[in-house]
Amino acid sequence: MNHRIIALVTCALSFFLAARTVNAADLEEVRARGVLRHLGVPYANFVTGAGDGMDVEMIQGFAKSLGLAYEYVQTDWGTVLPDLTGRTVKVANGHAELLGNVSAKGDLVANGFTMLAWRQEVVSFSAPTFPSQIWLVARADSKVRPIEPTGDIHKDIELARALMKNRTVLTLDKTCLDASLYNLAAAGAKVVGFKGKLNELAPALMNGDAEMTILDVPDALIALEKWHSRIKILGPISDKQQMGVAFPKNEPKLQAAFAAFLAKAQHDGSYLKLVRRYYPAATGYFPEFFKGMQ
Repeated sequence: MNHRIIALVTCALSFFLAARTVNAADLEEVRARGVLRHLGVPYANFVTGAGDGMDVEMIQGFAKSLGLAYEYVQTDWGTVLPDLTGRTVKVANGHAELLGNVSAKGDLVANGFTMLAWRQEVVSFSAPTFPSQIWLVARADSKVRPIEPTGDIHKDIELARALMKNRTVLTLDKTCLDASLYNLAAAGAKVVGFKGKLNELAPALMNGDAEMTILDVPDALIALEKWHSRIKILGPISDKQQMGVAFPKNEPKLQAAFAAFLAKAQHDGSYLKLVRRYYPAATGYFPEFFKGMQ
C-alpha cells in the first residue's frame, strides 16, 4: 500500500512540475528568469516587424520598470493563445475552450489585441490600451456611397450592413475580422476568407480581390494614411471595441504590475506620446477614450 501511495504522490508531483513547464510564469518566476517575453504578431503600428511599434515600446518600458531584459517572441494569429497559455485552444460558436498542453513561449501578448468575448474566456486582459471598431471599407472608385451617420451607432451599423448585400467582402478567420463575429452572411455578404495577413487586406482590396473588406480602426487609419485617395470608409460594422494586453489567467501579479505601469504612463504623458507617434489621428477619432490623459 505504501508503495502505491508513493507512486501516486510521485505521479501527482510529476504532473504538477510538467504543468509548471508548459504554463506561463507569474512575476516571481519572470524576475528569477530576468527576461520578460513579449509575444507579438506583426500588425499595423503596434508591432511593425522592424523592431519597433507602439506595443513594442510600451512593453519595453514595462520590462525596464521591472528591471528586466526585454525579449520579443514573434507568433501568429493561429498560435498566439497556445504560445501564451500553454494550452491549445478550440473556438466554436463564439466560445473558446482550453484543451491539451503545449509549451508556453511568452509572458504576455501585446500587438493591438482586441478584447473579444471568446478571448476573455481563456485569458485575462489589462485595462484598455487602445480604442477600436470594425469598419466597412471599399475602393475609392466604388459606386457604393458611405452611409450618412444618424447619431445612433446601431442604426449606422444596420445601414452599413445593408451595403454588403450581394457583394464580396474580405474577412480573416481567427482574428477580430472573423466573419462569424458579425454574422456577415446574414447581411447577404458574399464572404471571402482571406489567406494572407491582416496588414495585407487593404492592398488586396485595391488589387480587386473583393469589392469590400472589413478593417479594424488601427489598420484602417494606416490604410487611409498610405492610400487616402484609393480607399474610403463606408460605415461601422461593430460597436466600439477595445484592445489590451493579454495575460494567462495564472499571472495575477504580473498583470497587477502592468496595471500600475500603464496607469502611471497614462498619467505622466509617456503613453500619449506613443499614441501620437504611431497613430497621430487616433485622438481625433476617439477623443473620449483619451480624455483626461496627459
